[in-house]
Amino acid sequence: MHVHLIAVAGTGMGSLAGLLKAAGHEVSGSDVAFYPPMGPALERWGIELMEGFDPKHLDQPRPDLVVVGNVCRPDNVEARAAIDGGLKVTSIVGALRDHILTGTAPLVVGGTHGKTTTSAMCAWLLDQSDAKPGFLIGGLPHDFEQSFRLPATQGTTPTGPNGPTGRRPPFVIEGDEYDTAFFEKTPKFWHYRPEVAIITSIEHDHIDIYPDEASYRAAFVGFIERVPADGLIVAHGADPLVVELVSNHAIAPIAWYGLQGDDWHGMPPHWLAAPAGTDGPGQTFDVFVEGSQVGRATLPLTGDHNLRNALAASAATSQGFGVPARQALAALSTFGGVARRQDLLAEVGGVRIIDDFAHHPTAVRETLRGLRARYPEGVLWAVYEPRSATACRSLHQQAYLEAFNAADRVVFPPLGRDNIPAAERLDLEALAEGLAEQGVRTDRAASIDAIIALLSEQTRPGDTVVLLSNGAFGGIGVKLPKALAQ
Repeated sequence: MHVHLIAVAGTGMGSLAGLLKAAGHEVSGSDVAFYPPMGPALERWGIELMEGFDPKHLDQPRPDLVVVGNVCRPDNVEARAAIDGGLKVTSIVGALRDHILTGTAPLVVGGTHGKTTTSAMCAWLLDQSDAKPGFLIGGLPHDFEQSFRLPATQGTTPTGPNGPTGRRPPFVIEGDEYDTAFFEKTPKFWHYRPEVAIITSIEHDHIDIYPDEASYRAAFVGFIERVPADGLIVAHGADPLVVELVSNHAIAPIAWYGLQGDDWHGMPPHWLAAPAGTDGPGQTFDVFVEGSQVGRATLPLTGDHNLRNALAASAATSQGFGVPARQALAALSTFGGVARRQDLLAEVGGVRIIDDFAHHPTAVRETLRGLRARYPEGVLWAVYEPRSATACRSLHQQAYLEAFNAADRVVFPPLGRDNIPAAERLDLEALAEGLAEQGVRTDRAASIDAIIALLSEQTRPGDTVVLLSNGAFGGIGVKLPKALAQ
């Protein structure tokens, strides 16, 4: 079958393209640009790439199935031509549901924060237990050659460490709450038939499709209710909204997890992590299950948020698929992380350049705190692109003041969207003034070139520059190391 993906260079769509190629299909895709890391990865996977959106892309030859990415608007000329031309059209979730997930036991990782890292951890822990999982990660995990893999077998009961669960082969998938496509306005993670689910956090996001908290909560209620009674929900017991919604709507058994010292909102933890200090570049922690210590683990990543991610992955793979807990914890020490999640791009002249996907204030705060602890010396620069519909609005104006506290210098380009009413717009000037009152120096830059010029002139050996964006950020991750090298 020839499958063509419109807007193929997004992390989820790109991984789907690779997965379909691995399943034996002929795959092509179009997008406006093919920046690293996804662009080179698509070429490596053998995807035929077409730049721009053009109806002519559907004639080279006509595909059997067209997958339309959720970034496409109804007036996208290529998507419109596919629909009006009578081609078979689906969304990313439709393609996964109909052509990939059949015969598997989906482990779906949902939540406002931490989905990609936690999904990659789950895939790694299952892989290291010889469960041979399939997976589709919305990023590029460093532990695998690709961000996707078909399960070793489909439609049969697993053997080995997964045997006691009686589940089919696991398939790990990142459960995005964003809607599927302009012609299918339901959350993606409703369609993945979860048998085991992780819920890391629930905090109002994606204001462009969830105008208020009630609508956002409703998306998660629908996800929770879709986990069957013989399934499992691994839920963050220190997140008040997670506790409320899971407690009131789950029909599946629940395993609560969190860190020592968390506010548990009345939920005693089944899985508890107690930080036990640092170990080189990472951190060490003790793990307790139902009150009994099962082992000590070392995680190469920094930050409390990554401890919680690691604990959730351990609980889901152990309790959900039978991986021995000690074996799961041992595998954490070799977890390599994911591209664009505290990802060290380069060190040039003693200046570290780190790329991170964080854009919501909570994610920005946790990322910067973790990196401050890991790199206490030098100036910590946070270069932040307010790009998403939520980030460009004033919804989290005050939260950003706390989010950037750990940084010494913050650099803001202009807002990434110019169609937001002034009354709803994030006020970067006010944000800069507020940060200055807290001792954080802020610079405004009119362009990517201006940011690069500023950093080239003012960074010094020992400094750390963190690029924070949920988009390509104008290719700054490629341009900045070259500029510093000169």
